[in-house]
Amino acid sequence: MKKIIGKVTTYHGDEHRYMKGYKVRIVAVLHNAAKPDIDVDGPDYATLSDDDDIARAGGVTAHDRIEVQPFIEKEGRFSFVTSDPKAVDLAAFKRLPRKND
Repeated sequence: MKKIIGKVTTYHGDEHRYMKGYKVRIVAVLHNAAKPDIDVDGPDYATLSDDDDIARAGGVTAHDRIEVQPFIEKEGRFSFVTSDPKAVDLAAFKRLPRKND
């Protein structure tokens, strides 16, 4: 499996309009977090911050959200604040099949 954590990609979604077109760095995968009615305390949800854990969970899917740090161009660094866009809204995962939930 390709490296996920630390990968830099571009946000292309509409949910986080302030990040549209921004470079972002992947910090974690919020496994199944984009599923409707997900119980974040239940067994189907997990925060994965290690590439081996992501691989064991089956890789990134359209049901995941990705915790990212936007790149602040004028400061030349990634933000300390993170956001959690849907995986399908990142260029790195544009080939994921879109879910119909």
